[in-house]
Amino acid sequence: MTILKSAVSEGAVCMDGTPPAYNLDPGSGTGSRSWIVNLEGGAWCNSARTCQLSKGTGRGSSDHMDKEIPFTGIMSSSRAINPDFYNWNRVKIRYCDGGSFAGDTYNKEIGIYFRGQRIWNAVIKHLISIGMGSADQVLLTGCSSGGLAVILHCDQLRSFLPASTTVKCLSDAGLYLDVADISGGRSVRSYFGGIVALQGIAQNLPPACTARLDATSCFFPQNIINDIKTPMFILNAAYDVIQISLSLAPDRADPSGSWRACKSKRSACNASQMSFLQGFRDQMVSSVQGFSQSRSNGLFISSCFAHCQSEQLGTWNYVPGGSPTIQNKGIAKSVGDWYFNRAEVKAIDCRYPCDNTCHHIM
Repeated sequence: MTILKSAVSEGAVCMDGTPPAYNLDPGSGTGSRSWIVNLEGGAWCNSARTCQLSKGTGRGSSDHMDKEIPFTGIMSSSRAINPDFYNWNRVKIRYCDGGSFAGDTYNKEIGIYFRGQRIWNAVIKHLISIGMGSADQVLLTGCSSGGLAVILHCDQLRSFLPASTTVKCLSDAGLYLDVADISGGRSVRSYFGGIVALQGIAQNLPPACTARLDATSCFFPQNIINDIKTPMFILNAAYDVIQISLSLAPDRADPSGSWRACKSKRSACNASQMSFLQGFRDQMVSSVQGFSQSRSNGLFISSCFAHCQSEQLGTWNYVPGGSPTIQNKGIAKSVGDWYFNRAEVKAIDCRYPCDNTCHHIM
């Protein structure tokens, strides 16, 4: 881990005021002028209480981060596991702002900095100064809250780099949908609204969206992706287990606990619960219809009960028992084919339970 102390003077700090950080594994050979920039994920905080809890951990302070972290999946240096990107410069920007690298305010009452946007700006400018500025190829990636951060920052990265650099973006498990929960309420909308308001995110959301919609709506990818100019690949599980627990069936929407078993084990879902999940899957597929019309964009929507498939060895590459496949093509091959223009990739799986290549995690 590298601590970027110079960023503090620009106000680019973690929640507790410590400097931002990143981990870098340098590229070699044919990959020495190519870069993967990975935005670390790890949920959000949406209230004084939840942010205070995060502040004293590695999600809110570089003092508490693991100094060394494994680089796996798309970040792996193994040619067998990661044939297209194994020898690139691979860097993970550590996540300590709680707002998908998008906030910019200081809350005096609770003494917490929300400086995600400044962290993004400072670390990217630093990476440009140490070699990324002369890169031939760059891929911005991230999963979960990091996947949402990719969607928010993709065009910004393009604007920081020379026109001669190929810039593309991969959002893994970042397609959080603005949907009704099982009680008919809008749990995830309320949750995201808290994040946006508390962290001063509105000012950093895409202007093409905020010109027509409220700030909370513009934190939802479905309202942003059609306006992104930079080539983007969306990788998501149609039955995203985090969205099932966060958005569809959070405890407060399920006071009787009727969804508790279904949320932890898919085989425990009854027919009406499975029908509700199929409806969610259909909304996800519908949300990417406009996005998929662009030839430069890519898609891989698996019918798996999963979350974050690009950074795990078990789901990234199609080794025996590895990546889920759609039409016999796994995730690593799909992303590589899209990035290097070897093939157009617009893969949407059939409905669960049709796919026996999935690695279900519930």
